[in-house]
Amino acid sequence: MASNDREFHFTDKDFESVRSLIYSHAGIALNASKKDMVYSRLARRLRATGLNTFRDYLRLLESDDHAEWQAFTNALTTNLTSFFREQHHFPILAEHVRKHKGLHSINLWCSAASTGEEPYSMAMTMVDLFNSYTPPVQIIATDLDTNVLAKAEAGVYSMERLEKLPADTVKRFFLKGTGNQEGFARVRPELRNMITFRQINLLHDNWPLRPPFDAIFCRNVMIYFDKPTQLRILQKFVPLLRPDGLLFAGHSESFHHAAALFRLIGNTVYQVADRSKAYHG
Repeated sequence: MASNDREFHFTDKDFESVRSLIYSHAGIALNASKKDMVYSRLARRLRATGLNTFRDYLRLLESDDHAEWQAFTNALTTNLTSFFREQHHFPILAEHVRKHKGLHSINLWCSAASTGEEPYSMAMTMVDLFNSYTPPVQIIATDLDTNVLAKAEAGVYSMERLEKLPADTVKRFFLKGTGNQEGFARVRPELRNMITFRQINLLHDNWPLRPPFDAIFCRNVMIYFDKPTQLRILQKFVPLLRPDGLLFAGHSESFHHAAALFRLIGNTVYQVADRSKAYHG
């Protein structure tokens, strides 16, 4: 988009200010190629707030307007997800949990839940493993973006979102809408009851979580962080996992730079490298 075609004047200085703000607040590292994307998403916020310049919008953020900070963060957060995305992880999760059946209650964390497809896929995997709609499993699903968390908690999806799922899976785990809800489906309440949804900023020092976790899904979120930020987050994962707990990463993510923290045991599946530093409460 050429600058002279834009509704709002957007300078390189404005872009650099946005990059600095989202990095300090959420750890998201935007490269220079994202300038048009940033303009497009934040132009909506200027219209919504009735402001005419990016300079005024940045001043609004600097005034610590909490609601607008959340809208700003939501606007610049990318949420791409699907049910059973990177499908090879779910049998690995099931086998890992199977080994611990009856030993303790199972706790799982989906740290980038987006609109809910990932934590609900985890829940479906647990229902199948335990052959029960009420398995002894608790899943906490978190995200930075409050908009997508609200959608996840509602658990309502268009039928198009379910197209790639087997018909039997849809029948067992979803309730199809009728009347004005035709074309949509809601996840079964038993799945919803397994999951606690909560906003968490992975950059914050204190996470309102209760370890230990048997597995943490942190997939396709680290790609938005630079290496130092990744290391800080990975360091905080270590004491939350059981000594043999699993950390699942995204297909394009690698933690070679964190070999002192996590060792690769499968296709983008990791365990704590030094088990003495894992959870021993």
